Amino acid sequence: MRTGAGGRFRMLVRLAGSGPYRARSRSVVSPLLSVAVRPVLAAALAGTRTVGGELRLRARVRPAGAGVLQVRVVRNGRLTYEALHRGRAGVELGAGSAGSFRVSVRLVPHAGFRAVSRILTATIHEPRLAMGSTGPSVAALERRLAELRYAVRGADGVYGLDTYEAVLAFQKVNGLARTGRVDASLWRAIARAGVPKARYGGDHLEVSKSQQVLYAVRGGQVERVIHVSTGATGNTPVGRWQVYRKVPGFDWVLYYPMYFLRGFAIHGYPSVPAYPASHGCVRVPMWIATRLYAENPYGQAVYVY
Repeated sequence: MRTGAGGRFRMLVRLAGSGPYRARSRSVVSPLLSVAVRPVLAAALAGTRTVGGELRLRARVRPAGAGVLQVRVVRNGRLTYEALHRGRAGVELGAGSAGSFRVSVRLVPHAGFRAVSRILTATIHEPRLAMGSTGPSVAALERRLAELRYAVRGADGVYGLDTYEAVLAFQKVNGLARTGRVDASLWRAIARAGVPKARYGGDHLEVSKSQQVLYAVRGGQVERVIHVSTGATGNTPVGRWQVYRKVPGFDWVLYYPMYFLRGFAIHGYPSVPAYPASHGCVRVPMWIATRLYAENPYGQAVYVY
């Protein structure tokens, strides 16, 4: 190795650990030297940042033997996770509801290594949803509506007619504008809502003309809430009735009707607007009509109020 004018030289050496190290040149030996190695800590939050998505922490330190990773997760100001990981960490944070995350990843170093740390933050947003929307946020909405007993076909992540009608039913029950769309205020309302209460005990059907919904009740508990449309002139008869006639399939334009008084029936119909629009019957969405028909026998009580 060539030296400079003063007989000095420099060289770069890749260090695999903290040492100690010694330089030797023929008979000349340097003093022992220990160094504190600064490890490389890579950490990131991956995934979607909307309600219903998947948010994940991925962290890794190199060299892997530099120490132990301490991971702390704070959600909305509250510690929700704390653990130690060797070399790498993978943590599913979840995004089932809106809120903020603050994630701390800190290396607790072994001897000869320096401490390093990373702070990561993320905010889970509530997207606006409407007919035609798709994705994990829609699926989260559908799951929550189902928990509250609003009728949906399933959590398929597609904002179709059934999801629209379930949102309408929720808005009706809770005195909100009947838009069938979801914004931040509706997300908040859904988060704090509870299952509606039945007015009567036992197994029966309840039709609320003011709310424009039908409650399917089992054992005094609401099992399903369905968006309906009653008589445009207010002529759907109030009282306690019983299912006395059922017709499978179509009876003229009425789909799977269940008659409870003269020609008044609960039946499927292609058009179920958010307001009273029928000739006096109780219109329900076509897709739920067959289920109601199958679940409610002759003699089933029907309360209209």
